[in-house]
Amino acid sequence: MPTFIAIGYGDVAGYEKTDPVVRDRAHAHDADLRRNGARMWTSGTPVQIRNPEGAGTTHEHGAYMTSHLPVAGFILLEADDLDHAIALVADTPCAVAHGVVEVWPMSE
Repeated sequence: MPTFIAIGYGDVAGYEKTDPVVRDRAHAHDADLRRNGARMWTSGTPVQIRNPEGAGTTHEHGAYMTSHLPVAGFILLEADDLDHAIALVADTPCAVAHGVVEVWPMSE
């Protein structure tokens, strides 16, 4: 079965302006996804790692990717195809609380 990574973007302001009933339903949806094998995490502070030409590793705190909304979390899930993956994440908190979810198909 194909694997997908979903990245959720959202902020507290969007979350708080969403009807609590909608938020609760979205969190219940996440719980269902977890019960069905999806792995989910909320994001911490990222670190950028560089090792140009193998000459020495450096790192700095902060995101390399930028967005007008902060990264809220990640989901690793299996789905039949991209349309199925989209359907699975469409009711997650970031998608319903004025955020956005990116779905990235993974290939080996």
